[in-house]
Amino acid sequence: MDSFTQIVLGIAVAEVCAGKKLKNRTFIYGAILGTLPDLDVIVGLFLNPVDAILIHRGISHSLFLFLLISPILGWLISKFEKGKISFFSATNMAYWGLLTHVLLDMFTSWGTQILWPLEPRLALKTIFVIDPLYTIPLIVALVFVWKTKNTTLRNKYIIKGLVISSSYLLLSCFIKLYTLSQFEKVLKNQGIHYSKIIVKPTAFNLILWNANVATSDNYLLSDYSLFDTQPISFVVYSKNKILEKQLLGNSDFEKLKKASEGWYIISKKDGNLYFNDLRFGLLNDNPTNSQFAFSYQFIQNPAGMHAIEVPKSKRDGKKLLQKIFTRLKGN
Repeated sequence: MDSFTQIVLGIAVAEVCAGKKLKNRTFIYGAILGTLPDLDVIVGLFLNPVDAILIHRGISHSLFLFLLISPILGWLISKFEKGKISFFSATNMAYWGLLTHVLLDMFTSWGTQILWPLEPRLALKTIFVIDPLYTIPLIVALVFVWKTKNTTLRNKYIIKGLVISSSYLLLSCFIKLYTLSQFEKVLKNQGIHYSKIIVKPTAFNLILWNANVATSDNYLLSDYSLFDTQPISFVVYSKNKILEKQLLGNSDFEKLKKASEGWYIISKKDGNLYFNDLRFGLLNDNPTNSQFAFSYQFIQNPAGMHAIEVPKSKRDGKKLLQKIFTRLKGN
């Protein structure tokens, strides 16, 4: 989830765990705890782009790491707040502040290696990485908490905020199950045999959803709005296995395959090869010049072929948001 939402959630959790003891100082500790797991992006700045992708939401989001560092953080907090909070209470606040960060990340599409060092990344894909309808109830609750000294009222406000935001997360799961059933129904009716399917929401909403479907030779991409009245249709993209052979054994290619969980297409333009991650959809669906949200160009240099991320322009993002807003109203 986006950094601001994680900070807000971290403060809310800190308030539940220690609001009575620390009062408004929970805003400081909650913000720190809500930010800590994402500091892996700083490490990524010193790595090549492909390695940075692999470490994001890896060890820094590990349940086992949290079990180790929570007592250390708890000890530090109890020392800073001597006489106000016990080591046990501070450790409890640290642990839940870190854990809820990762649990929220699991609902997004990127995937979280919560069981590191085990490799699988868990991703429920029910909510976009930025969704104001999840964040706003927490912000409102925290405004009331900040202005209130009465501990009973503070607890009441923050619990309400967490219940509303968590209910929205739960709603996202039910909507995903419904949209998944709609895609599966169409695939069955059209006699399309497939091996895998993923369904995830588009930016900032739970109304318009995308689907990626893997068949033996192709990927089928589609979208569905809860307000649709016309049947679902699919756009076919070849897996381009012939182009992929040109990258076999390439280190960056193998890493990107792993990061994309197998959802990728190799394309060629102006003599250059591109790795396109399908999980996050298209920036534009121009039939003659499709551009995926996450695409990597392979550049030849003396050390071999290396992948660099294709930059995205603000204009492409603006057009995509306009398209989503229009499309979510139904076809």
